[in-house]
Amino acid sequence: MSEVNHTPFLEVKDLRIIYKTDLETVYAVNGISFKLEKGQTLGLVGETGAGKTTTALSLLRLLPERTGKVVDGTITIEGQDLATMDDEALRQMRGGQIAMIFQDPMTSLNPVMTVADQIGESIMIHNPEFNKEQILGRVKEVLNLVGIAENRASDYPHQFSGGMKQRVVIAMALACNPHLIIADEPTTALDVTIQAQVISMMRNLRDTLGTAMIMITHDLGIVAQTCDNVAIMYAGELIEVGTAEDIFCAEKHHPYTVGLFGSIPNLNVKVDRLSPIPGLMPDPTNLPEGCPFAPRCNKCMPICEKQKPGVYQDGEHQIRCHLFTGAAKGGQ
Repeated sequence: MSEVNHTPFLEVKDLRIIYKTDLETVYAVNGISFKLEKGQTLGLVGETGAGKTTTALSLLRLLPERTGKVVDGTITIEGQDLATMDDEALRQMRGGQIAMIFQDPMTSLNPVMTVADQIGESIMIHNPEFNKEQILGRVKEVLNLVGIAENRASDYPHQFSGGMKQRVVIAMALACNPHLIIADEPTTALDVTIQAQVISMMRNLRDTLGTAMIMITHDLGIVAQTCDNVAIMYAGELIEVGTAEDIFCAEKHHPYTVGLFGSIPNLNVKVDRLSPIPGLMPDPTNLPEGCPFAPRCNKCMPICEKQKPGVYQDGEHQIRCHLFTGAAKGGQ
């Protein structure tokens, strides 16, 4: 639990991000806010194109330089505003305070560098006083942490399986003991058995090292296993936020969250077909005037198409929906 009057490790306030080209403007992230403490895991859930990866890249100031732009809002890390950091402070922050596990381990590794060289590069940047023996010692230490024998340090990426490559990428992220790890779909390319091993390992590392984590995923099963808090993202907005218990057990939910759960097979119920959410996410260059989910929502009311919904709050549970903010009475 957070202490009163305590500055959170990470705080995002009213973040708005666009991608602008000569032809169009994409409204990728539209006014999101959240906090994260050390040792906590936040699950960021939503369909492809919801703005999850854009949010993650903005936390490291890795948005495309010519097209991506933060147009409003603030990101503070341990009380320091990210926008005011100079190049050297950014270098120290990336990998030192915050590390990212990118989506595809197959393309995240350099095929012509050994695993030791790739992990050691980050260690050398953040610990310039280390000699070669100390760097190699730390490389072997983090390989052991993720379950890879230290004698594999001199191997190349093509000598590892998909699951082992993912462990190498996680080792790279852990190399400098970051306070926050952002895991962007860390198990997408892996089979189910390896997925379970990687998720279990990441959970153990979080508990052992006290590292905060943002888990970006489509998989609500992974969220249930690993996350303390959950943020449901749709069309660049956080439409439902709460503890894992709120999201999985509360009586009231955003219709989109209900749709996500309806798309998951239930082993206890026999059905001929699952119940996917109809339609597609709105065009981010031309978002609806009212609620972005209104065109697909089976609870849609006239006000939903014309007016942005307010936020219903019950403790830490927040739902951005007209159903719960006075436009309609009762729940679902």
